[in-house]
Amino acid sequence: MTVGTGIDLHAHSNASDGTDTPAELVRAAADAGLVVVALTDHDTTAGWATAAAARPTGLTLIRGAEISCRWHGAQPAVSLHLLGYLFDPTYPPLADELDRVRAARTVRGERIVDLLRADGVDITWDEVLGYAAGGTVGRPHIAQALIRAGLVASTDEAFRPQWLGQRYRLPKDDLDVFTAVRLVQEAGGVTVFAHPLANRRGRTVPDSMIVELAAAGLTGLEVDHVDHDPAERAHGRRLADDLGLVATGSSDYHGSHKTVGLGANTTSVAGYEQLIAKAHGVPPL
Repeated sequence: MTVGTGIDLHAHSNASDGTDTPAELVRAAADAGLVVVALTDHDTTAGWATAAAARPTGLTLIRGAEISCRWHGAQPAVSLHLLGYLFDPTYPPLADELDRVRAARTVRGERIVDLLRADGVDITWDEVLGYAAGGTVGRPHIAQALIRAGLVASTDEAFRPQWLGQRYRLPKDDLDVFTAVRLVQEAGGVTVFAHPLANRRGRTVPDSMIVELAAAGLTGLEVDHVDHDPAERAHGRRLADDLGLVATGSSDYHGSHKTVGLGANTTSVAGYEQLIAKAHGVPPL
């Protein structure tokens, strides 16, 4: 497969915690000059059909999801995200796990709102559900409620330690990362470890764990990401080379919830073609 430049393999719609609809997202990707965009909403494939129907001519759509995972090799376990691409969404073991993780997100979100309200914060669960608009509930939806209440000025401020970054952050029932890699493989897809070195987001895993994950079938590392500094990018690229993994780059676009734009980081044509060659679940569109 021959493609042009402009390949962004990590973007969110309002099927999870982005602000663009799936249709708006694919149109925005084309307007940004991308030739490939991956729709990777958190723990859901709900936006796939709408994005596919609205896909502009000349834009390739990669259907995927960002899966909430946990590594149990440390105590407490480390939260991390796995990008799954081109898997069969009807594969029952994977579909069931994604259903469970989405339900856990909802429970966590309601508990966070309860904690905030107990401290006198004037937001409601119904309001947060309204911001989610039927999509997977995430902390950015709670952040919108905090902005409306005049307590923070932006989503970034809402994610600071005194708010959703620490004080009102609760764990959720994520999927074991090794199980996630296996299930995506069984469903015909490929996996990339999202922002694996982003220390500013919280704890990260040791390189030895990534070695184990590569041996278990991981396909790539998201190296070029807004939350990786130059040293982290260089380290990630060396690690990917050493392990025979695809080094990817992407925006992690969330619409107006974040300032980063589509195409802020991109994946090479060679890396993209390596990912496509390894997948056999659902094809690019």
